Amino acid sequence: MTKKIRVAIAGLGNCASALIQGLEYYKNADPESDYIPGIMHVKFGDYHISDVEIVAAFEVSTLKIGKDISEAIWEEPNCCNKFSDVPNKNVEVLPGPIEDGVAPHMKESFHCYDESVVQAVDVADVLRKTNTDVLINFLPVGSETATRRYAQACLDAGVALANGIPAFIASDPEWAQKFTDKKIPVAGDDIKSQLGATILHRMLVGLAHDRGIKLDETFQLNIGGNTDFENMKKEYRLTTKRVSKTQAVTSMIPYEVPTRIGPSDYVPFLEDEKICYLWLKGKNFGEQPLTVQLKLSVQDSPNSAGVMIDVVRALKIAKDRGIGGPLIGVSSYFFKHPPKQVPDSEAFQLVEKFIKGEITN
Repeated sequence: MTKKIRVAIAGLGNCASALIQGLEYYKNADPESDYIPGIMHVKFGDYHISDVEIVAAFEVSTLKIGKDISEAIWEEPNCCNKFSDVPNKNVEVLPGPIEDGVAPHMKESFHCYDESVVQAVDVADVLRKTNTDVLINFLPVGSETATRRYAQACLDAGVALANGIPAFIASDPEWAQKFTDKKIPVAGDDIKSQLGATILHRMLVGLAHDRGIKLDETFQLNIGGNTDFENMKKEYRLTTKRVSKTQAVTSMIPYEVPTRIGPSDYVPFLEDEKICYLWLKGKNFGEQPLTVQLKLSVQDSPNSAGVMIDVVRALKIAKDRGIGGPLIGVSSYFFKHPPKQVPDSEAFQLVEKFIKGEITN
């Protein structure tokens, strides 16, 4: 077992910026502390936050490729709030494969490189040479082929995968079996934020059901100003996103209810702020009407960064123990579209048991 967790990142956007800043911000956190905002445990098993080390990064932006990650995270269109200085890390951003990672309407915003001029690196080769333990997938929503290419690179290089987007790998039986066969752990799909629209919506729907409320309809509308929302202006880019978010919520009740969930508009001046509107309508005792209307406003990218730090440490524990395939409890707690949907309170306990070695996955 190595002390450091060597991590590569595919997609050095706002989520990566928040994560890299967070590693600096919390690197001296008291290992005996029971409470750090945004982190499940300061020490997750044997691993402190400071044990997570970024060793490689893949990008398509000409403004980021060739720069140290400490510089690249501030390049446009990144707009994540700065909450920590990041010293030079001596990790050069490398050109990753484009595939379907860049939609036609996003080429200018992403400053995408010209494939006739720049050649993508061999991802598996880089992962091997950097002795990477875990690859984080932070590609844009809709990057189905590109995600599979990175997933295959993980299989080829023996690297665990944390799939942060709704391109289904851990929850796809075929891909799950590939990771199981190679005894490589994978967690996913589609990261849940610390307190975001999906987790809040799940809690409200679950609470209504537990308290005997019969829901008639519910919706979740999200707006934001970062490139995630710009990318999702095109409906075809967010097909799996709607599936992921919708199933995360509807799995909390045993009956069908009219539901609409997903990104609603791109508002550039909001930058990395995300605003969510939730609506629930139902009936309580005596079939009397009940409605819930709620607004959530949050900085989008830091909201998931701490969660991903916990995921990375869980995957490294799995590697240390020789566990392969999807991590069921970890995926259920930290992701919207896991292989198995489990109520969050139960999933939390599964993660705690996993950390202690009481369950294998």
